[in-house]
Amino acid sequence: MSALPEAPILEAKGLHAAYGETKVLHGIDFAVQAGGVSALLGANGAGKTTTLRAICGMVKTQGEIRFAGERIDGSATEDVARRGVAHVPDGRGTFLELTVEENMRLGAYTRRDRDVSADFERMFGYFPRLRERYRQQAGTLSGGEQQMLAIARALVLRPKLLLLDEPSFGLAPLIVQEIFAIMRRIRADEHVSILLVEQNASLALDFAEDAYLLETGRIVVAGPAAEIRQDESVRRSYLGY
Repeated sequence: MSALPEAPILEAKGLHAAYGETKVLHGIDFAVQAGGVSALLGANGAGKTTTLRAICGMVKTQGEIRFAGERIDGSATEDVARRGVAHVPDGRGTFLELTVEENMRLGAYTRRDRDVSADFERMFGYFPRLRERYRQQAGTLSGGEQQMLAIARALVLRPKLLLLDEPSFGLAPLIVQEIFAIMRRIRADEHVSILLVEQNASLALDFAEDAYLLETGRIVVAGPAAEIRQDESVRRSYLGY
């Protein structure tokens, strides 16, 4: 008898989201498989960042969001984090006036166990530059180093799911390649699932197994990333490459 397929770690059904009276998401369905990477693609204003905020309880929502089999829609942001969802926001969310160490310690704020020494050593293995900048004010870091710090801070939570919002934004191509190479290692080592929002569609489709294309708050294309990458009509019509 064949084993049943593993349930998705994250699943949204009929998800609506709004800022006040302004509706942004219009009943979207998507999932992230346990241990997998799903990409959310689309133009500016399509609703990608709002989707991540909806998962984290940062905007008004309707519909179902299930994480590890339990509904989290309507939960407070800190409760979502406590369950094991870490969010690396657009713009990195770095506290510029704090040091690298202080920023990383904030990643453990919802953990019962606050001993982060082993976590720090793991992060320095991925991001050696953070060890070098440990006592340095975060605002003095380069853009690439700030992005590394934002990812490291999120991973100190020891999440089951990592929400990454535009990790390549504003970075030089070589730095982007370095960060995504590290993310592949992190995914393998930490067994973390990832929901990736990314403007660089080619990069995202190379990294993810599944992809969802958003247009004005609705999913217009969904499927395996490899198939979407090879679909010339989709690439030309929606992805611009």
